[in-house]
Amino acid sequence: MVGRSNVGKSSLINAVLKRKAVARVSQTPGKTQAIQFYLINDRFYIVDFPGYGYAKVPKDIARSWGELVRGYLESADALKLIFILLDVRRTPSPEDRQMHDWTTASGIDERILLTKSDKLSNNQLAKSRMEIARDLQITEERLIACSVMKGNGIEQVRREISSRL
Repeated sequence: MVGRSNVGKSSLINAVLKRKAVARVSQTPGKTQAIQFYLINDRFYIVDFPGYGYAKVPKDIARSWGELVRGYLESADALKLIFILLDVRRTPSPEDRQMHDWTTASGIDERILLTKSDKLSNNQLAKSRMEIARDLQITEERLIACSVMKGNGIEQVRREISSRL
């Protein structure tokens, strides 16, 4: 799971796992400053990367996160799928596009999770999906609209994980 700070990675991990506090949810963006590994049922790991973008951390630490993520992508042989989380209300940032490019270059399957989808009307959501897909030059089928608050998309995320086990 990768994405900007404050995009809802920890909340989404907890929702997918049907647990309230596996991943620590913070009101302060940028609290996750290391890769977090969550062993699930002794079968697989969900890996939570530090958020990028908004986090209020020293620039040298933020720079090292990019190196950490890129190094992991290049060396993790068991990595089957990357979820890139984007706030559906925002256009992809340069960091989001870079993460998508790294994922594509590494040849690892990805799904783009559009978080906070409950905050848009159905028409706004459809428009945003189309714009994000066009911006990232991917098909809309690779996008999953998610809402932790309403549970939308959570089961689809579980199916994506399950299909790779």
